[in-house]
Amino acid sequence: MLKTFVTAACLAGIGSAAMAQDESLSWGVLEVVPGILMLEGQGGFTGGNLGLIVGDDGVVLIDDGLQGIAATTVAAVEDLIDEPISFLINTHAHGDHTGANADFHIRGATVVAQDNVRATLAADRAFPAAGLPELTFSEALTFHLNGRRAYLFHIPKAHTSGDAAIYFPDDNVIHTGDLLFNRIFPFIDLDSGGSVDGFIAGQKKLLDMADDETRIIPGHGPLATRADLQVALDMLTDARSRVRALVDAGKSLDEIKAENPLSIYDDWSWAFVTTEGMTETLYRSLTE
Repeated sequence: MLKTFVTAACLAGIGSAAMAQDESLSWGVLEVVPGILMLEGQGGFTGGNLGLIVGDDGVVLIDDGLQGIAATTVAAVEDLIDEPISFLINTHAHGDHTGANADFHIRGATVVAQDNVRATLAADRAFPAAGLPELTFSEALTFHLNGRRAYLFHIPKAHTSGDAAIYFPDDNVIHTGDLLFNRIFPFIDLDSGGSVDGFIAGQKKLLDMADDETRIIPGHGPLATRADLQVALDMLTDARSRVRALVDAGKSLDEIKAENPLSIYDDWSWAFVTTEGMTETLYRSLTE
């Protein structure tokens, strides 16, 4: 069950125990709808946004941050609830979303992910075996817990090869995983089976599922709406078109970067994906 003090916490730093682990990093919490929380890193980069679904039937956690702050993440979650995690869903295999898998598994959580996520993590010798997904699916999986449905579905060749989003139709909530970086450039991992075209197709699928009242937990960035998702899709579609025009004109990557066709989106640049980095990703996707 959700501890009673949490209902009054809205983007407040949660967990004295978490702060004891690392004074610079913590997780803030926002109640998206009753029973569904979003945890967002504070004080620095903690990993992707987490989803926490609570109720009498069990607790579900979506993603779990970086391995280096696993103790902080575990302590923050334990500050919020008074029972162990029943299921831990990984939206994809990247380390900023799977870093505390082993820590939650040894506390009783069953780790769930798309088939390709387990294959990717199993191939990584540095990844602890205790954190490997135990329950995997190919295309879709539905949870029926706490009087609500959670529909997990695979979005192929998008951010990676193993992306999954989670839709709560009874609550009109979507956790996109890294199919949405809200108001910042997305990282599209071409070396891990991702593609720009697949990313755009995935965002269109999510857009079709949403309406103006849908609350969207993005992989990174603040809580979003359908309008935010539309803005992100429009940006990426236009950015691809801008780079494609120069590729079609026979320009090299260096020439395209010199022209800086994405300068209009400089305010989307961030530490992990700059305007130049986004240009390089689009160029690779159009030429390889």
